[in-house]
Amino acid sequence: MEQVRQLMEILRGPNGCEWDRAQTHTDIAPYTIEEAYEVKDAVDREDVSDFRSELGDLLFQTIFQSRIAEESGAFDFDDVCQDLVAKMVRRHPHVFGDSDPPDWDALKAEERIGKTLDGVALALPALMRAQKLQKRAARVGFDWPSSEPVLAKVHEEINEFSQADSLMDRHEELGDLLFSVVNLARHFGIDSEAALRDANAKFIRRFEYVETNLGEDILSASLEDMEAEWTKAKASGL
Repeated sequence: MEQVRQLMEILRGPNGCEWDRAQTHTDIAPYTIEEAYEVKDAVDREDVSDFRSELGDLLFQTIFQSRIAEESGAFDFDDVCQDLVAKMVRRHPHVFGDSDPPDWDALKAEERIGKTLDGVALALPALMRAQKLQKRAARVGFDWPSSEPVLAKVHEEINEFSQADSLMDRHEELGDLLFSVVNLARHFGIDSEAALRDANAKFIRRFEYVETNLGEDILSASLEDMEAEWTKAKASGL
């Protein structure tokens, strides 16, 4: 860890890398998000070597952000670690104290009294952020009691979208519909981001089957021809 910190100090130093010296919190924030997704991808692929490497890249982003903050006098990496330790100890009173295991949702809700939706990052993918916002609101009781009214809400939003008569209205109603679908996923215990990611992967597999089977003819193929190959791909289990 000390070697990593020294490396970062050199890169940001007067004789370091021009690119690294020029970066700000805002500049490298997208890379932090990208590295987190690459960690997730390595986990999904069960690639231990990539997983190890991507964890290092993600750690580097934390060190990078901390170094920039240290240079402005805001905080340093030690402060980040101390805050993390304090939070984890507070959230595990049954391990570091003599209390019973806590109600995690209640404990987090107590920490956020008056700021329930604070801390749900704007940079998160929209589906993931919607689900987190809904989960936070649910912790203080703002939630449908079951999945039935949520499903009814989805149908209601579909009707409102179909009745919208301007691009602006359709934009708003589509947002409401997507938000309601995410809520439905949450009530059934489904990760909406993961579900859409799997749907994307399935689309790729089936469309690649269509492209392979039609070859160069795909440019002149009719929609019916492509749909026929798509049906074959679906029947084959892709």
